[in-house]
Amino acid sequence: MSVYPKYDRYKDSGVDWLGDVPEHWEVESLRAAAELFVEKNRPDLPVLSVYREYGVILKDSRDDNHNATSLDTSSYKVVQPGDLAVNKMKAWQGSLGVSEHHGIVSPAYITCRLNQKKVSGRYIHYLLRSKTLVGALDSISYGVRVGQWDMRFEDFKKVGITIPPKPEQDRIVTFLDRKTAEIDALIAKKQRQIELLDEQKAILINRAVTRGLNPNAKLKPSGIEWIGEIPAHWTTERSKRVFAQRKELARPDDIQLSATQAYGVIGQDDYEKRIGRRIVKIMLHLEKRKHVELDDFVISMRSFQGGLERAWVSGCIRSSYTILRPIAEVDAGFFTHFFKSHSYIKALQSTGNFIRDGQDLNYDNFCAVDIILPPIAEQKEIGSKIQEFLGKTAEAIRGIEREINSLKTLRSTLIAHAVTGRIKV
Repeated sequence: MSVYPKYDRYKDSGVDWLGDVPEHWEVESLRAAAELFVEKNRPDLPVLSVYREYGVILKDSRDDNHNATSLDTSSYKVVQPGDLAVNKMKAWQGSLGVSEHHGIVSPAYITCRLNQKKVSGRYIHYLLRSKTLVGALDSISYGVRVGQWDMRFEDFKKVGITIPPKPEQDRIVTFLDRKTAEIDALIAKKQRQIELLDEQKAILINRAVTRGLNPNAKLKPSGIEWIGEIPAHWTTERSKRVFAQRKELARPDDIQLSATQAYGVIGQDDYEKRIGRRIVKIMLHLEKRKHVELDDFVISMRSFQGGLERAWVSGCIRSSYTILRPIAEVDAGFFTHFFKSHSYIKALQSTGNFIRDGQDLNYDNFCAVDIILPPIAEQKEIGSKIQEFLGKTAEAIRGIEREINSLKTLRSTLIAHAVTGRIKV
C-alpha cells in the first residue's frame, strides 16, 4: 500500500477497529447511515440471497444455494435497490451487502434503508464488507457454535463507521470499482490456467491408460467400442476375470473407511484431518459393514460420476458399496487411473439409466464393461509416470493458487485501506 499517498492529517476515531482516520471524516455509529426498514407481503418478487463472496444476488442465479425457500413467502422482507440486507447469522463472515435488485429475503435477515443524503450505497457496501468492519461484526455476534451465531440489530446499529464527504465516497467507489475489476480479471485468468491444467491432466491420463506411453506403438482394434484402438501387444479381458467381489464382512479390528472422490478410500479419521471438519460416523452394527483390503477398489455412491476408488488402507466400509479384489496380476497404480479415466466413466455410465444424483452402481454394471490389460511391467510404468506427472501438475496448481490468494489478499487490503482512510485515492 506504500504506492498510495496518505491524507495530510489524521485523528483518533475513538473506535478500536478503525484506529486513526482522516481528520475531516466523520465517525458515526451505523444508525446515522442506515435505519431498520421492514416491508412484507410481496410474494410476487424474486427471492434474493446474500453471499459472502458476491453480496446480494438473485437466489436462482446460482445452483449452490441449498437453503429451501418457504412455500409461503408473504413473511419475507422486501429489499429495494440501494437497501442493505444482512444475514445476521453470517454477518461475521461478510454475508451482507447493498442490493442492486428488487426482491425479497428471508425473514431472518436484517433489512435497512440507507440515508442517501449522507452515504453512498456502494461506499457502504464496500465498507461493511471490508475485513476491518467484518471483524467488528464478529465481535458483536454470539451463539453456541459457529454456523448458529446471531446478531441483534441493537448491537449492529452501534457499530462505528467512517463517513467521508459524499464526493470523497464517490471517488473511493470509483477507485475500488476499477481496481477490484482489474484484480478480479487477473484472478479469473489464473483460475482459467488451473482449469486448463486439469483438462490437460485428464486428457493425458486418459491417453496413457488406453494407448500407453509410446506414441509410435503399433495399434490394433481392441474390439471394445469405448476404447477403440490399443497397442498391438495389449490384451482385453472381461472385468469379472480380473476383479471379483469381496463379500467378507468387517473384522473386529477394522477401522472405519470413507470412499472419497478426492482421496480414494481412506480412514475416516484421516479424512476428517484432510477436510478440517468432523463427519457423521456409524457407531452401531459395524459387523454388517464390508471388509476392504489395501489396493482393493470400491464402487461407491459417486462412482457413476467419478469412477472407482482405490483403497489406500485396510478396514471396513458401508455394506451398500461393492468391493473389488484383484484375481489376476494387476498393478493398483495403473488401475487407480484407469478406473477414473473419462472414457471408462462414460462406459460405466452407459450400463444403466442414472436418473438421480447418487445413483448406485453394482457388480453387474462393472462386469458389463470390458477392460484392457497391458503387460504388468507396462502397467507399473504407466502408473509411475502418471504419478510423476500428477506431482508436477499439482505443484504448478499450488503455485497458481498461491498467486490467487495473494491477489485476494491485495483486493481485501486495498478495500479496507481505502474505506477507512489509510490511503488517499
